[in-house]
Amino acid sequence: MAKAATKSASKPATKPATKTAKPAAKAAAKSATKAKAKAAAKPAARATAKAGQATARAAPEAKPAKKPGLKLSMLKPSVNNMTVRVFARAAGFDHAETDAWGLTRSPEFLARNPAHLTPMIEDKGLPRGVLWESCAIMQYLANKHGLEKFYPKAPAKRAMIDSAMFYLVGTLYPYVARATYPALGFPQYAGEVGHSDAHPDRKSEAQKAAASAIAEPLEVFHSFFRNGKPFIGGSNPSIADIRLAATLEFLAVIDYALPQWAKDYMAAMEKKLGKAYAEPAGDVRGYIAYVRSQAKA
Repeated sequence: MAKAATKSASKPATKPATKTAKPAAKAAAKSATKAKAKAAAKPAARATAKAGQATARAAPEAKPAKKPGLKLSMLKPSVNNMTVRVFARAAGFDHAETDAWGLTRSPEFLARNPAHLTPMIEDKGLPRGVLWESCAIMQYLANKHGLEKFYPKAPAKRAMIDSAMFYLVGTLYPYVARATYPALGFPQYAGEVGHSDAHPDRKSEAQKAAASAIAEPLEVFHSFFRNGKPFIGGSNPSIADIRLAATLEFLAVIDYALPQWAKDYMAAMEKKLGKAYAEPAGDVRGYIAYVRSQAKA
C-alpha cells in the first residue's frame, strides 16, 4: 500500500511541470525570433527610406511643358477663322490673336501673304514663315506638337479625318457659302450667280438651290463619318469635327432647319470643348445676330 501511494503522489507532481515548461520554452523561442527579425528589419527599413529620399531629391516632379506661343491673324465673324481659334484654345496654345479686319490688302500683309487670306499663323519653322487655310493650319500644328487626340497618326484613322475635311471644304462648304454669304454681306466668289449682274430673282433662286443641296452632304457626315459615334474622331472631337461644327454655325443666318442630330452634335461639341469653343463661336453668333437685326430694321 505504501508503494502505491508513493507512485501516485510522485507522477502528478512531475508531469504538469513538464507540460508547463514546454509552452514557456516555445514562447521564449518565438519571442527571440521576433526580436531578431525586428533587429534585422530596422536597418533595411532605414536603408529603404534613405534611398527613397535620395530618389525624391534626385528626380523632382516634372512640370508640364508649356506649348510655345502662336501668332494668329484672324477675322472674328468668319467660321474659317473660328475653326483655328477653337483649335488653338482646345490644344492649349499660348497664342496671340490679331484682328486683321481691313488689313488683309495692306502692303505689309500682302508681302507675307499674297493670297490675303485668314486665318494665318506665323511660325519660324515654316519655309515662308506663314501658313493660311484653316485645315492646313490645324494639320500642321497637330503634327508639329504631337496632338494625336485631335489628329491621329494611325494611317486609317487619319485618312478618315482627312476625307471628312476635304469633303467638307470641297462639297458642303461651297453650298453653305452660296446659301449664307448673301445674307451675311460677304462677297460672292467670281463666276457665281451671286457675284454677277443677274436679276435679284435669279440670285435668290440660286441661294435657295444651294440651301436645298446642303441636306445630302450633311447626312453623309452623320451616317458615314460619325457612324453612331459622338464625333468624327470617336469619343473626342477631331480637327474635322471642329471644322464641321464651325461651318454649321453660319446656317443660323438663314434659319436653316438643322436635323436634330446636328443640333445635338453642336451642343456636344460645345460641352466637350467648353470655353475653347464657346468664345470664338460667340463672335460668329454675335455677328449673325447683328446682321439679322439690320435686315429687320
